Amino acid sequence: MEKVVINTSGVTSQILVGKSWETVDEMLPGSGTIIITDENVFDIYGNKFPRLPVLKIKPGEESKRLEVIERLAGQLLETGTDRTGFLLAIGGGVVCDVAGFLASVYMRGIRFGYVSSSLLSQVDASTGGKNAVNLGETKNVIGTFSQPDFVICDTKMLLTLPDMEYLSGLAELIKTGIIGDRSIFEITEQNITAIINRESGLLSDLVTRSVRFKAKVVSEDEKESGLRRILNFGHTLGHAVEMHGSLKHGFAVAQGMKFAADFSVEKGFIGKDERDRIIGLLQRFSLLGGKPVPAERVEQYMLHDKKRSGSDIHFIFIEEIGKALIRKLPILEVIEFYRHNTTGK
Repeated sequence: MEKVVINTSGVTSQILVGKSWETVDEMLPGSGTIIITDENVFDIYGNKFPRLPVLKIKPGEESKRLEVIERLAGQLLETGTDRTGFLLAIGGGVVCDVAGFLASVYMRGIRFGYVSSSLLSQVDASTGGKNAVNLGETKNVIGTFSQPDFVICDTKMLLTLPDMEYLSGLAELIKTGIIGDRSIFEITEQNITAIINRESGLLSDLVTRSVRFKAKVVSEDEKESGLRRILNFGHTLGHAVEMHGSLKHGFAVAQGMKFAADFSVEKGFIGKDERDRIIGLLQRFSLLGGKPVPAERVEQYMLHDKKRSGSDIHFIFIEEIGKALIRKLPILEVIEFYRHNTTGK
């Protein structure tokens, strides 16, 4: 087992990679814990849950809504949960987002922890303390920064993921290699078959590397005012693709990463060989494809993007595999390159 610690504003959060999720009991307070999960995770693992009250949500983005938070908060009140309560999320990114947001606002904040069951959640969503829900077609625009007490990343849980969910998580893993830890990218490149076969030891190593990098970034910049912005690589376009086409998050971000790599070549930050290497790895896992989003719709999404600053946006480029670069650009410049890159006009 590997333990990675995040220290932010006097709060310590620990991420435990390789710890069996079935030992979560030893991490919980003596009383007052409520489990939040989704219907799919409960069907697979529910018979092994700690004997505690369980609140279930529907799987997928449709549960990242304020009305779901309101319903869950009402259920917490009905159970008598007070400020000494504790929420345990068992699930993927949506479950962790919903539980983390709910815990951060219920009674003005109660403690919480995660059992992270998906690759996307283990390498990204459950680490770093960002908890948010969507507003209409705008993704993650209502949220908080609040750290969980702990995150358990048991890579054996990844064996039960549907293929599309697993591949979606791989996109975020590859992203981390592109922006900050070249070894993740190279190990992934060299172990395609083993990764497709979900070899637990290899995945534990890659998840640990990803968590260590993200913990370093978050410890330095919890509220995303500087360095943490690099974690949004591929997300400027990715969120637009995700919300417009209902693609899974990782597949949409993969399209965003290809666009950002192309834009990085256009700006002279990287060469075509590096760009082609990135695109090649994404293609090896069949992460690219789908119809392009109309430029007008992309502009609408970007105008609601939380990375926007007036008429500008903080866009993440790459200088080389393993090194990201933040530049503030006019949104119209990004849109014009998107239009040219998509239509050739």
